[in-house]
Amino acid sequence: METEHFEDPVAAYNRLAAHYPDLCRRREPYLRSVEREVASRIPQGSRSLLDLGAGDGSRALHIAAQLGIERVVLVEPSEEMAGKRADHAEVWPIRAEDLAQECLNVGTAAPGCHHRTAERFDVITCLWNVLGHVSAEKRVAVMSSVASLLAQNGKFFLDVNHRYNVRSYGILATSARWLHDLFSRRESNGEVCAKWNLNGSTISTRGHVFIPDEIMRLARAAGLELKERVVIDYDDGRVRRFAFRGNLLYIFRRNSRIDSSSAPQTS
Repeated sequence: METEHFEDPVAAYNRLAAHYPDLCRRREPYLRSVEREVASRIPQGSRSLLDLGAGDGSRALHIAAQLGIERVVLVEPSEEMAGKRADHAEVWPIRAEDLAQECLNVGTAAPGCHHRTAERFDVITCLWNVLGHVSAEKRVAVMSSVASLLAQNGKFFLDVNHRYNVRSYGILATSARWLHDLFSRRESNGEVCAKWNLNGSTISTRGHVFIPDEIMRLARAAGLELKERVVIDYDDGRVRRFAFRGNLLYIFRRNSRIDSSSAPQTS
């Protein structure tokens, strides 16, 4: 089987774009389950949604339609992906890791990013392990950008591949990963080659699979606090009780201590 490897994930997704609907159909139980769990936790009256690594935008638009959210912004650097929904939502054609530099500078805006620091979103999503395609040294910047862009009472939904997901990786591979982390825990332990099989050929790029400690460390550094974590089976989409049986959907809010410290003081 012929393999095309792209070191840059954006280049890989440009190549994948034509096959993306088929990839979504293969994982439909999981994807729809994540969307249901997200939609059920979005407060009524939410008016804006920002989706990081939005792909073709179909998932963000589907979630928004269920809740009556009118303002949808898709952060998607792949032109081939983002172009499929450009007429239905605002597209910021930048990488998630560039949000801090390009969208949060006072008085400046990225190409296609017309809103300044004052804008806050009621809902921010980063789904299907998009964070795993961000290099290790830039993940805190992504999470910090989320904290800055999130409304005071907003929610951030982060869906990541779980390194210890026995259901997906099997008991032997998962045990080997756990032992490796136990004796030599490094960020690089989670680095993987993400692959997609497409009609006799394979497309691959760099990726990362996470453990809960990594996610919580990133959240604390960014000023986010955990509200809830949901385990979702990657094969059948069922919500599971134990983390080793699925991938991990995190629900965060801005750290309440940060919001309290920044609130205006009254006499």
